[in-house]
Amino acid sequence: PLDKPLRLVRDGDSASLWDEEHLVAEAVPTEFSLTVPAAPSFAQAEAASRSFIGFNDHNFSTCFVCGTARPAGDGLRIFPGATGKGLVAAPWVPDASLADAAGEVLPEFVWAALDCPGAFASETRSNGGVIVLGRFQVELVSPVRAGERCVAIGWPLGEEGRKVYAGTAVYGEDGRLCGLAQAIWIEIVATAAA
Repeated sequence: PLDKPLRLVRDGDSASLWDEEHLVAEAVPTEFSLTVPAAPSFAQAEAASRSFIGFNDHNFSTCFVCGTARPAGDGLRIFPGATGKGLVAAPWVPDASLADAAGEVLPEFVWAALDCPGAFASETRSNGGVIVLGRFQVELVSPVRAGERCVAIGWPLGEEGRKVYAGTAVYGEDGRLCGLAQAIWIEIVATAAA
């Protein structure tokens, strides 16, 4: 829920977020293994971004990460498009407002940059259903600097029923891996009113 106070409960390295007595989210330490594809160049990511399907039809046009209804300077504006090599890619130049005093982008914004490319990597499915994030595992490897010409990528890892699996990564301007993630997305199924 938005515009409503939520209760954060910490328990050692774990945390949970509650809306009154309803669990909204959980965070726990995790380990995972993921083979990450090489990143396309920044120019290739710019070219891929021009084919972002969200420019024509976007279920969440005000999304902080990939929302097309957000003006420049508001949100991350990561628009991943198909590269023709089994992944989506987008350029990302983080604004100084996302960084700490030393110029390093805050971890929560790198996590955000790792989110949406996974959804669009899987949006080539023929049924065009809406998917929302269900589980997200992230490893931050190297700091991202404000103003750095980064590339965000996403690739499909499979499907199982309404579950869609995807991997994502963010690469720095010098080609270093800055962060990687794997996610489980859940397809929302509309039900008829009784």
